[in-house]
Amino acid sequence: MRVLAVFDDLLLGSNVLGWMQAGGHEAHLASAETAAPEGAAVLIVDLSAASFDGVELVERLRDAGRLEETRTLGVYSHVDAETRRRAEAAGFDAVVPRSRLAREGAALVDRLTA
Repeated sequence: MRVLAVFDDLLLGSNVLGWMQAGGHEAHLASAETAAPEGAAVLIVDLSAASFDGVELVERLRDAGRLEETRTLGVYSHVDAETRRRAEAAGFDAVVPRSRLAREGAALVDRLTA
């Protein structure tokens, strides 16, 4: 299944790609400016990015009708409860700390699309 990851931290983004590919998913990395979620089963968004607001990105894509078939997974720093609340209020399908994504990897995507 196709997964699109939007991260500005290339090291973390590369790790996410590796976790997804190890779990059998076709994974791609994009910037907030180039994110094209059409055809992706899951859009993973870094909510702690310095160069873009991940909640606003998903709201903008949803408002434009670009997330019709795509589930959203927000990833945040475990100490940033406000960002988690914003993402949950914005309707993300799942919002998890980075540490959980590192532990569970592709299994999170599998559960979202089950």
